[in-house]
Formats: sequence, structure tokens, C-alpha cells
Amino acid sequence: MNKLDEIRKVEREADRLYSEAEVEATIDRVAAEITARLGETNPIVLTVLNGGIIFAGKLLTRLHFPLEIDSICASRYRGETSGGEVHWLLKPRLPLPGRTVLIADDVLDEGVTLAAVIAWCQEQGAEAVYAAVLVDKQIGRKRPCRADFVGLEAENRYLFGYGMDYKNYLRNAPGIFACKGD
Repeated sequence: MNKLDEIRKVEREADRLYSEAEVEATIDRVAAEITARLGETNPIVLTVLNGGIIFAGKLLTRLHFPLEIDSICASRYRGETSGGEVHWLLKPRLPLPGRTVLIADDVLDEGVTLAAVIAWCQEQGAEAVYAAVLVDKQIGRKRPCRADFVGLEAENRYLFGYGMDYKNYLRNAPGIFACKGD
């Protein structure tokens, strides 16, 4: 089976956990929570690439207060379905000392990458660091960090859609899906 056939098969057989409408309503709620807590802090919103692109993009249009935007790319998966060590591919260009930082990411899984990003922001002198994730995956064990703002919860299955990928594909799926048999 070629790569595109594999991707189409995974997409066709997947279980839809959350519809596009449910995800959009969730992003509205998370944006309101963030606004209430960070609206007066002049934050830097760091999008974790590539997974956080869709969540951050949709979230940012709902945050009606002054903020700056930057990106960070730290990955453990690099196109695979299981993670390894954290690789730093891009660090923000905006200076973090004395600033409030909001990290926007797609999913909190084992928490290793998010913990590394939080620690790095703190090492750079950020005054406060918060994390917002679209999905908190219920992995059933302790993690090295937690998210301050959580959109949805999902069982411990391989997810795709709204930024989450299957082998670098399906990030653009209209909803959140779990691979069949996972």
C-alpha cells in the first residue's frame, strides 16, 4: 500500500471523537478563560509548531487584547507515531525576560515536549508561563507538567485533526479523530 492509500485508509476508518462544531465551541470557551486570566498581562503567545498551528490560529482571532506572537518548534515525533528525545528546531525571536508567555499546543500527551518548552521559557527569564492545549489526552500516569487551559479530553489513543497528525498528514481534518484499533 502506498503512503497516500495508507493515509486515506486511516482517515476513512477513524473514529470521530469531536466534530468541528464541538471543537470550535471549545476554542471559544478556552479563549474566554485566557482573556479573563491574561488579558491585562501583554503576553507573548508561543505557537508550538507544527501541531499548534491550527489551534493557535483559531484561538488568536478570539483573543481581543494586546499580545505578541512568536513560534517555537520542539519535537519528539518528527513524522513518526512514537516519540523520542526532544529536538529543538526553532526558538522564538522575541525576548522573554519579564514577560508573560502563553504556550499554545495541540495536545498534551506524555508532557515531555511541553515540559521542555515551559522550562526553556523560564530559563529565558519569562515572568510567568502558561500552557493552553486543545486536547488533554488521558494517559493514565503522572506527567512532568500540566496545562493551565484545556479544551477537550480524549482517551489515550492516537489522535489526528486540528493540528494533530498521523505521520505528518491529517492535521487539517475537520474535527478530532482517533485511529481505528488504537
